[in-house]
Amino acid sequence: MTEHTKTDGMPGMDMPVVAEAGGSAFGKAPPRNERMSTAKVECNACPVLCQISDGRTGACDRYANREGVLVRVDPVVLLRREIAGEAPKLVPFDRPAAEKTEAAEAGTPDWNGDLLHADEVFVTGVGSSTTYPDYKPAPFIVASKARGVDMVTVVTEGIFSYCSFKVKIDTDRFLGSEQANVRYRGEVVGHVTTAEYGSQMLSLGGVHHLTGGSKKEGRMTAELMQLLGNKKAVECTIDGGSTLVIQAGKAPIVNGVEEQRMRVGCGSAAVGIFARQFAGVADEVVVVDDHITGVLTEHQAGRCLDMAPSGIQMLGRKSTPGRYFQVANPGNGWGGTDIADPLSIIEGWEEGVARPGLRLLMTSTTGEHAQWYVLDEALKPVEQEMPAEVKRIVDRIGENCEPSLCTVLFLGGAGGSLRAGVTENPVLLTRAIKRALVNVTCGGAPAYVWPGGGITVMADVMRMPDNSFGTVPTPAIVAPIEFSMRQSDYQALGGHMEHIFSLEQALARGAWQEDGAPLARQWLAMDDANPWPLGHAPMLG
Repeated sequence: MTEHTKTDGMPGMDMPVVAEAGGSAFGKAPPRNERMSTAKVECNACPVLCQISDGRTGACDRYANREGVLVRVDPVVLLRREIAGEAPKLVPFDRPAAEKTEAAEAGTPDWNGDLLHADEVFVTGVGSSTTYPDYKPAPFIVASKARGVDMVTVVTEGIFSYCSFKVKIDTDRFLGSEQANVRYRGEVVGHVTTAEYGSQMLSLGGVHHLTGGSKKEGRMTAELMQLLGNKKAVECTIDGGSTLVIQAGKAPIVNGVEEQRMRVGCGSAAVGIFARQFAGVADEVVVVDDHITGVLTEHQAGRCLDMAPSGIQMLGRKSTPGRYFQVANPGNGWGGTDIADPLSIIEGWEEGVARPGLRLLMTSTTGEHAQWYVLDEALKPVEQEMPAEVKRIVDRIGENCEPSLCTVLFLGGAGGSLRAGVTENPVLLTRAIKRALVNVTCGGAPAYVWPGGGITVMADVMRMPDNSFGTVPTPAIVAPIEFSMRQSDYQALGGHMEHIFSLEQALARGAWQEDGAPLARQWLAMDDANPWPLGHAPMLG
């Protein structure tokens, strides 16, 4: 076991002392199995209660027995507004079982403890350890100042059974029917849900897949969720639909093809957006779309531009002038339909209205597909080379398409037992959040708090530190969560005042508890897209 004789990087600072109420009041329970080897420790960081031999980790790979001490093996992630290049990435806490790093051996300070800069440090829940079995205070309850105001941040890793990922996939292509099952390694882990503008949506994970099916379904669901949350690629199949590779912040891969463009709008919108540019260079424009196919001369935009009717007769169901539903089936062809030949959605041409020589552009909502036709004497469209002035407009449609991405949002219910790690009267925390007194973050990333009862939060995994998520084999997801508020508000809601550490103490010693505490901290720079968590109002619904 490594021993430390001084604090790391903060010379002259006294060793922090565990809160007076901390030691005896929150000790370990006796092992459930009296015959358990004395060389093992029983981990009570989750309901599985692993008995871990010396030098080994538990089933979650997050806790280990290090010479008879249960430790959290990953470092706590701390955020700073800026990080100098020479700052050490990993610094051990001054506690038993922690190992020295080269920086610590050299006495190199990673933070000088200057109180004037204390509001530049934020302790996240990543690697912080947990409040389970939900009767003890959170591992870090950190006091600091923000703009001269005394603040408290309660930091923990939450064990979430009630959680899921909402995945937005920017593509028109058919992924699967609404409500179709999504499978990962053969197990159902979610479903296709309501499509949004230019995007297909999946709901993955959730308590029913974690706990309501077979053991394998639960394991696969947890594995998929951890990978997605940690920004890793996962391959899924959708019943009756596509094979899909999803990775947060990356383009989706549908049936082996990497998607490039998110559509500029539906067919009707595309007709309206570019109507003035089309007028004069085309006599008719059809923008093919799985949902709403637009026909320019019938559309109100074409009528406002005094475009003459073309006499085109479309398949599908006419919704309103120039807007057609169900011109084809969903698929991976033009505009998210199953067609490869755009003329297949034209039923005919009205005699006496259509005329030979009529110029027809057919395009998809991304401009990925486009063809140019001229009607012959028999009113049959004949494909011809697209004029440069028309191609320029098609290219502009493509230019206005944003890059196709996968967006992964974590959605978790924190309104349950982890609140006991914040206060002795949990409902007061819920009420304080709804009154905008408490800012909720996940790994320092802003979390949207849903309206209604409980504390249901949603955060973009791309704004969270890498590897923020873990699992426990119950199965459930482990995710960081922090509650920041004025110290006076914390006291008012019945917070665990006796467990408040100063920021300096938290940096030196780490978590207050002896059992299952992390051994080191890791500095990261705050994501530029995120507001500084302290002194910032919550995102309330």
